[in-house]
Amino acid sequence: MKKMNINTVKVIALCVIAFCMAVAGFLFAEHRNFKETVVVSEGCTEVKKLSDYSTAIKPGSINDCNVYIYDSGVEGGTFLIIGGSHPEEPTGPMVAQLIAENLKVKQGRVFIITHANTSASTITRIGEAYPRFFNVETKWGTKSWRMGQRHAAELDSWPDPEVYIHYPSGQNLANVDIRNLNRNWPGKEDGLISERTAFAIMEMIRNEGIDYTLDYHEAELEYSVENTLVAHDKGFDVASMVSMTLTAETFDVPIGMEFSPAALRGLSHRDIGDHSDAASFLVEVAEPMLDRIRGITDEKLLMEGKDIFVIKAGEHGLLYAPMDENGWPIEKRVARHVATTAKLIEMYTMMHPDQAVVVEGLPAYEDLLVDIGCYYHNPYAADPSRVYYD
Repeated sequence: MKKMNINTVKVIALCVIAFCMAVAGFLFAEHRNFKETVVVSEGCTEVKKLSDYSTAIKPGSINDCNVYIYDSGVEGGTFLIIGGSHPEEPTGPMVAQLIAENLKVKQGRVFIITHANTSASTITRIGEAYPRFFNVETKWGTKSWRMGQRHAAELDSWPDPEVYIHYPSGQNLANVDIRNLNRNWPGKEDGLISERTAFAIMEMIRNEGIDYTLDYHEAELEYSVENTLVAHDKGFDVASMVSMTLTAETFDVPIGMEFSPAALRGLSHRDIGDHSDAASFLVEVAEPMLDRIRGITDEKLLMEGKDIFVIKAGEHGLLYAPMDENGWPIEKRVARHVATTAKLIEMYTMMHPDQAVVVEGLPAYEDLLVDIGCYYHNPYAADPSRVYYD
């Protein structure tokens, strides 16, 4: 009888373990295979794949992302938007998709990548209890995004080296940064997935004659480069004007301007500019969910940007951005990136008229503070030829 009881317990335990494994497997698979919809505006003239620009990315592979092209047909400059370099910073893909769904280009061309490192969006950071998805309510229903992490998934990039040696500089970086797209520029054709992704985007930049780029990011309030536009040497004048005008005319919290450090390699704002003719920029906005001193990491924190522990840290002067009971809601973070994009296009065109880009359709900062959901379109009611999946 005693032996039967022990065997019964073992069987029950095995059944419970198998059930938990099955549920976990389903949840992981659902997250990895979830497709985000993009209803491109009527201004979108062509959609290519990253593999069209380089054999470093295999057609149909995880990082063979969509490249949305908006060509006015009027001679001018070419601008590239990069979203999703770090998918745990959700405004990147959100802003890139919002612009893709509303943009009209009157002069020049605009290229948009909404998920530059798709692999990193298919897994969340281990041990951090991130939500799998986050959502925005719209008039037609709920629009959802995958929550990701900073690095490409181990499933797609293995093994990590003992020490990551950046190519071509030879600088030693943390071994996990071999999977961090924003430590891999200008990339390596025969490297691991993040190196190959950066290489393919660089090939696109060079072959398409892109004049300037903007990479969307968010940062913890404990990080010094916060609410900042970082600029390569080629873009100092433009970035200075963008910072001054947005601070004076639009934002309640100033946006600073930083010079891209020449000694730190692999970042988009340094190596895109060094290895192409393009001027490269990167923009940061405050994201309390990324702070190490935060409380529960759930969708509520992600979207509302409020946390009592981060507020307390601010009271003790430990943060590089203001933090109070109003927090940093997703509407404000999206609005800042869209406004920065619009102002960057305006100032770059003013200072480089031979590379002019003129756009319409970008929502105003004040309107986005009220509601971002109304700027995402219903994929079920749209012309199927305008619906794409990231």
